[in-house]
Amino acid sequence: MTNDAGILLESGTNELEIIEFEINSNKFGINVLKVREIIQPLPLTPIPHAHPNVLGIIQLRGEVLPVISMEKALKINPAANKDIANEKFIVAEFNKQKVVFQVHHVTQIHRISWKQIEKPANLYSVDSSHIIGVIKRDIEMILLVDFEKIVVDINPDSGIHVDKIKSLGVRERSLKRIVAAEDSPLLRKLLQETLSAAGYEYVEFFENGEDALEYLQSFSENGTNVYDEVHLVITDIEMPKMDGHYFTKKIKENPNLSKLPVIIFSSLITEDLRHKGDVVGAIEQISKPEINELVLKIDQHIM
Repeated sequence: MTNDAGILLESGTNELEIIEFEINSNKFGINVLKVREIIQPLPLTPIPHAHPNVLGIIQLRGEVLPVISMEKALKINPAANKDIANEKFIVAEFNKQKVVFQVHHVTQIHRISWKQIEKPANLYSVDSSHIIGVIKRDIEMILLVDFEKIVVDINPDSGIHVDKIKSLGVRERSLKRIVAAEDSPLLRKLLQETLSAAGYEYVEFFENGEDALEYLQSFSENGTNVYDEVHLVITDIEMPKMDGHYFTKKIKENPNLSKLPVIIFSSLITEDLRHKGDVVGAIEQISKPEINELVLKIDQHIM
């Protein structure tokens, strides 16, 4: 199975397609946009002293890629009788890197609305959760996995770091106000720290595009010029209720908001998917964790 651009949804529909896979009969999901292909397992080369979740490396069409056990990453007890014949490798690409995830079984593709995805909220702690959403389907549930966190747990250097901002040098403090939509509590905290270190102390955070849009619309409803209160918007793409593409589209369609510059800051920024942000009117699209680039683009476009 390959990630054929022909099956991808149009931009700004607030829908997504997920690939359902199983680990010991537990059902999980991954956004189709992250998946390059699904293949049969290839011979593994073990790496001495590797992270416990890394099974080894494979060579795929000239590329050497790490293989991560989803069973180990999600801390699921091994099954007594594994069905090795159904095991699959999911080749994923996000944050400008390719990673292979070993799963026990790939079942089907679901097309759903982001409104159908519930936030785990207080069920999991900020630092340990690998689940970013819950999808209810009849009597079963599918858990959306935070693949970025799985990779950062193995390689912390691949995440966002405040000290990366120091390379930009001393900068003037800014009174400009920013609205940011990001569903991950951990990333909201990191963004707040990094943007503050860069001089942007006035950032209003929201868990999803729907809440952020309501906030932006409230200014005109109260007779206030939004451009006096908000100068730039930052948004992730994958968020429950309303994703970043649909959020951006709604801003650009609203005559009271359309002049706000919107920067998409997401792990899903690749050359194959960049057109999606262009279609909905994003002024910039930056891949996580390129926080330096994000700050430089804010400097360039903030009103």
